[in-house]
Amino acid sequence: MHPILRNILAVIAGIVVGSVINMGIIMLSSSIIPLPEGVDPSSMESLKANMHLFEPKHFLFPFLAHALGTLSGAWLAARIAANRQLVLALVIGVVFLIGGIMNVISLPAPVWFDVLDLAAAYIPMGWLGWKLAGGK
Repeated sequence: MHPILRNILAVIAGIVVGSVINMGIIMLSSSIIPLPEGVDPSSMESLKANMHLFEPKHFLFPFLAHALGTLSGAWLAARIAANRQLVLALVIGVVFLIGGIMNVISLPAPVWFDVLDLAAAYIPMGWLGWKLAGGK
């Protein structure tokens, strides 16, 4: 397979797998840490209206979803890539960071969470995914 095609497929696979892991953790989260009474997790309007009811524990799984989704996607991209593994792992981190920024804009979470999430769940996890995939 041509290296450019392989690298494109690596990025696509990383985004798809990372997104699936992200959504899986988000879907699982409310069964482990129940949301406040009356919050509909499938409705952005309900989340916005009830964000003031959320406690720090309610932000654990969203952070884990963002970090582990990015980590797994970056790891996969680095493993599949023909070359430039670090660059492609960081591309995954940037793609997920853009999603994180869109989330910060659309959902009023506490500032501490937004800062932690944007600073630690994306680019560092992209780098760590590369490292775990054997990056040197």
